Amino acid sequence: MASVTGSSFAISSLSSSFNPNKAYLKTSSLSIKGISFPSLRSKPAARRFSISCAAKPETVDKVCEIVKKQLALPSDSAVNGESKFTALGADSLDTVEIVMGLEEAFGITVEEENAQTIATVQDAADLIEDLVAKKC
Repeated sequence: MASVTGSSFAISSLSSSFNPNKAYLKTSSLSIKGISFPSLRSKPAARRFSISCAAKPETVDKVCEIVKKQLALPSDSAVNGESKFTALGADSLDTVEIVMGLEEAFGITVEEENAQTIATVQDAADLIEDLVAKKC
């Protein structure tokens, strides 16, 4: 069994502010039992990917139209991603009918536990895109 005793680790410089494009360990050195290892220098990592959780605008627009239709709202009603179903006058039965309309329009099935988490148009659009992606 190997063991290391009397070891030390020193970091000579660390980036002081987080910038996802430039955050990195500038230099470091390692010394174990008096044996020094050369300083290490790393380069900034390139941004590899970004994550977006918002549904596509087309999906949000289609959900808005379905909500307007199900709630018999005038076509000039202001319905957007932040619109809450309750603020638009929907009760629990209306919400069930909205979910049924969304299932029909998008060819998906929304489980009851998922349907209960929908409070806004954006919630519905995000769930729809997730279900459509899983379906493919």
